[in-house]
Amino acid sequence: MSLPPEKASELKQIIHQQLVKMDVHGRIREVLAETIREELAPEHQQLSTEDLIKALRQRGIIDDVMKELKFVTDVNEKERPSAPKPSTHFVDREPPVLQKTNIDPTRRYLYLQVLGGKAFLEHLQEPEPLPGQICSTFTLCLHFRNQRFRSKPVPCACEPDFHDGFLLEVHKDSLGDGSKMVDATTMLSICDPVHMVLIKTDTFGETTLVASYFLEWRSVLAAENGITNVAVELLGVGTESKVSVGVLNIRLEMYPQLNKTLSPEITNTQFALERQKTAEKERLFLVYAKQWWREYLQIRPTHNVRLVKIFAQDENGVNRPVCSYIRPLRAGRLLDTPRQAARFVSVLGYERAPVIGGGGGKQEQWCTLLAFLCRNKGDCEDHANLLCSLLLGFGLEAFVCVGTKAKGVPHTWVMTCGTDGTITFWESLTGHRYIHRPINPDDPPLVEQPKPLYPYRTIGCIFNHQKFLGNCQPSDAVEVCVFHLHDESKWKPMSGEAIKSVCFPGTTSSVPPFPPLCASTIDAAVTSNEIELQLRILVSEHRKDLGLSTVWDDHLSYLLSPALAAYELERTTSISAGNEEFQDAVRRAVPDGHTFKGFPIHFVYRNARRAFATCLRSPFCEEIICCRGDQVRLAVRVRVFTYPESACAVWIMFACKYRSVL
Repeated sequence: MSLPPEKASELKQIIHQQLVKMDVHGRIREVLAETIREELAPEHQQLSTEDLIKALRQRGIIDDVMKELKFVTDVNEKERPSAPKPSTHFVDREPPVLQKTNIDPTRRYLYLQVLGGKAFLEHLQEPEPLPGQICSTFTLCLHFRNQRFRSKPVPCACEPDFHDGFLLEVHKDSLGDGSKMVDATTMLSICDPVHMVLIKTDTFGETTLVASYFLEWRSVLAAENGITNVAVELLGVGTESKVSVGVLNIRLEMYPQLNKTLSPEITNTQFALERQKTAEKERLFLVYAKQWWREYLQIRPTHNVRLVKIFAQDENGVNRPVCSYIRPLRAGRLLDTPRQAARFVSVLGYERAPVIGGGGGKQEQWCTLLAFLCRNKGDCEDHANLLCSLLLGFGLEAFVCVGTKAKGVPHTWVMTCGTDGTITFWESLTGHRYIHRPINPDDPPLVEQPKPLYPYRTIGCIFNHQKFLGNCQPSDAVEVCVFHLHDESKWKPMSGEAIKSVCFPGTTSSVPPFPPLCASTIDAAVTSNEIELQLRILVSEHRKDLGLSTVWDDHLSYLLSPALAAYELERTTSISAGNEEFQDAVRRAVPDGHTFKGFPIHFVYRNARRAFATCLRSPFCEEIICCRGDQVRLAVRVRVFTYPESACAVWIMFACKYRSVL
């Protein structure tokens, strides 16, 4: 790594100050005298640099200096108990501990190396970070045939220093071929691309989707020596989907080497045939969709204002049938119940697709699942698609509903149909569930009608991975809607065969495969302690600015834990439990004549400063944090609940007890 002259001199100055502070020069003089006295024979009066370095290393002086400079971290330090350090940014301070990978010698592997990037012009003016400085980072996420990988974060720069290798197993799923090493011809028939997603993480931990790219890896099958180098131009997302954001240098290599490579003519012919086949299927589906839409409008001309969405644009601006965004997704051991799945989806961040310019318009961007999961946030459509896929994986009959909320705001949510005809709405952004009981407009006025609790106003269509149904009832109001899905006078269906031709996995190369969910990498206890420690410091500083002292009650803080666990349990299962024990413990901890106040709040991010600023905006919380009185004791408890994809539900409770003097 080359540094500019001014930064190099600054770094030298830091090192010099550290050496002076540790009196390293004095210690070197002592070692030098000792070495000459002990190790040199009288006839040898010359001491080499290597001898001196060896002596310094034996006495641990070099290791001491390096530790003080924070260039290396002793791996064993992880085993020693220490105060939790605030994790304020993404870059790992500890050197990676290399682990051996078990490679099956009977399988074929694609070794994909990312050898740096260039022309990321948005970061042309970005200064090179100093050692230890917090900076924005790029992370590359990969998915290939149920395997997911993530690169080490690298500082954002015009030429980001990516140097990562990923070993992708190439196998054929069909029965009987699982244990056989695939040959070049078989691999040519595997049309799954390597999906690459580039994420930018800023200094506050906020993530942005930079690019999403599908890499055609099979060119390596025709390369000499089984090695090929590819320069991949990444394009932006959303409104910038035609703008280049940078170039990645990628090297592809087959392990073990192919006995026989294919000719470039064969691979190019295969790619051309696949493109032709995909284009023809998409053309036929478009013709069918237009015909279906004409028939739908002929039922009732007012249908043209209903929200019937057949196609949606992904992050790359490609129009795809909405059914292709859904697929039954099983979470393995990571999620146990449909309600837990709804809770997981609700704690993924909500963010509308960015719009350039004003006007309040909504930019449409339905993200592919990998882009949504890697960014850990997305729009309501992304949440609904993921929740519907998970509920289908749990064996429920689930659909995504497209309609409106209050004031005509477009919205998507999820619906499940029970075997007994019960219709349940699932709000993917909150995890709330609502039972739908339709109002019968033909009932006499005296008949009491159910009052809807859900926020939805109209519904235009519903869909999943196999079905698409347009609402053709006289009114599209949700409260009077009847969900007899087999009644074609109420719901106009699309042909299942037409949907299957373009939305089934492997039917067209334009339908990206679904990635598996990944387990959380967050240590809930450590993260809870870190946030709690930071909040204590922030509260103490805030009270100090107000001229107030702060005394913490550790016992009272601990007693708040059951309440936070109960809140999360209630969000997940809709069952409230343990409140009596919590109230009894608090009554015992608060003496007679004292007042207790508590304020719980929930976040889906782990930034303590941002959470504290939000808490202060609540008058109830500010009253606790800024409490004045006699014998004031403060308490704060943080409980982080982890979910797949490192999503978190963060519960914080502030409390105080004080002697009432009025």
